[in-house]
Amino acid sequence: MSKPVILMPEDIQRLMGKDAQRNNIAAAKMVAEVVKTTLGPKGMDKMLVSPTNEITVTNDGVTILNEMQIEHPAAKMIVEVARTQESEIGDGTTSAVMIAGKLLENAEKLLDMKIHPTVIIKGYKIAAEKAQEILKEISFKVDNSQDNRELLKQIAMTAMTGKCAEDSKDKLAEIIIEAVNQIKGDNKSENLNLNNIKIVKVRGESIKNSELIFGIVLEKEKISHEMPSEIRGARIVLIDTPLELKNPEIDTKISISSPEQLQGFLFHEEQTIKQMIKNIKDSGANVVFCQKGIDEFAQYLLAKEGIYACRRVARNDMEKLSKAAGAKIISNLREITPFELGSAEYVKEIRHGENILTYVYGCQNPKALTILIHGGTEHVIDEVERAMKDGLGDVFCVLKSGLIVLGGGSVEVELSRRLKIFSQSLSGREQLAVEEFANALEFIPTTLAENAGLDPIDILTELKSLHDSGNINSGLNLFTNKIEDVLKARIVEPYNIKKQAIASASEVATMILRIDDVIASGGKKGMKSAG
Repeated sequence: MSKPVILMPEDIQRLMGKDAQRNNIAAAKMVAEVVKTTLGPKGMDKMLVSPTNEITVTNDGVTILNEMQIEHPAAKMIVEVARTQESEIGDGTTSAVMIAGKLLENAEKLLDMKIHPTVIIKGYKIAAEKAQEILKEISFKVDNSQDNRELLKQIAMTAMTGKCAEDSKDKLAEIIIEAVNQIKGDNKSENLNLNNIKIVKVRGESIKNSELIFGIVLEKEKISHEMPSEIRGARIVLIDTPLELKNPEIDTKISISSPEQLQGFLFHEEQTIKQMIKNIKDSGANVVFCQKGIDEFAQYLLAKEGIYACRRVARNDMEKLSKAAGAKIISNLREITPFELGSAEYVKEIRHGENILTYVYGCQNPKALTILIHGGTEHVIDEVERAMKDGLGDVFCVLKSGLIVLGGGSVEVELSRRLKIFSQSLSGREQLAVEEFANALEFIPTTLAENAGLDPIDILTELKSLHDSGNINSGLNLFTNKIEDVLKARIVEPYNIKKQAIASASEVATMILRIDDVIASGGKKGMKSAG
């Protein structure tokens, strides 16, 4: 009798063929089901409780998926779609995950019809390419002219709708547009950088008290209570070296044989620090922001000279201060001149409850700004921050691409309609895959209707009928719960959101469909049945 061949250890778990495909598809469907109730202005929120009992209340797709600690390997790939959408665009994460889940769910129908996965993959790729072409065709051009300012504001408001910032979305959208216009200036839209807008959260007061600061707010306080709390006509110096004596990098011993030598050593140390402060004073600076530490003796001298100082300021805050106040970051204190200094109307220390902040106000034409968010609780402020980031991301997207598409499920219904017409021109089995791709896009308008308590089948049927008769601007206005011309209702979204969502969703769906064998070392929880 020949011995059986043992290829892998006993604790290896393996799913093959249809089992592997079904398991992965089931996991993807579950991820889509988790986030679908958060879609749209009438979407619900999720409360996520961490192992340390920290609570997050949100309806932001990527935040939910990141906090859920998903272990299933295929589900992790779907979560990656949301992360890509978040990093590239900043919004549309829920839509991307839902489309990916629905594509896989529809692929399961085709697998049941004995259609090979490679045929489905080919069909999905054809459909994704065609969808991008159609999307470009049905998009609208927009720029940052005064006429379109209201449209950009509407885009920011659409992004924030459905989050807890909704009651104040008009005010917050104004802040977003003003901030973007300020940092854009005369630069080309391609050079816009979202990192130049700092968001600071302060607990207390209402969301409506949130404001735009034409300067930078630091979560720092002055280092000595002897220093003035406010400096008018601030002349700011940014230093990235410590205002203290450096320790030698190698072990060093100093041999002192008399009290005079010790006194001379200490005197020299004092003189070195005095010279540092003298260089700062002589340059005309009255505010110091230091990236490193500041010696206690240096603190005393700075306070004596009436100079406001903060230490251990983060590098990215130093860079923002440089852009806002027009100061250069200095590494050598001997080289400080009035030309390296920045300016602001005033620098002030302000207390908000337990928080003490340093405000750098009134910078001339700043290229970095701060949005100060107020709110009653930590959870509210965190959700407002996520809403603001979505709004900022959407406005940045529109300015970069110059294109918008219609919201309210209008663009998905039109894409689906045109893809179904296109599928008739295909002769092979790919035709079925293109049709299922088109059906997957209809998941967005049906979910929007469902989340608003409307009948999804009635809404979708009416939308399809209107689009077939040439009313391609028809979409679901969830503020009135009616189907309207969404272009007139100003329910619009950035073109890039839809473009990225369709691209990412189709790529991950085809990748998961290629998998027919899952091999995992023993004890992997992710290998357990998705059900």
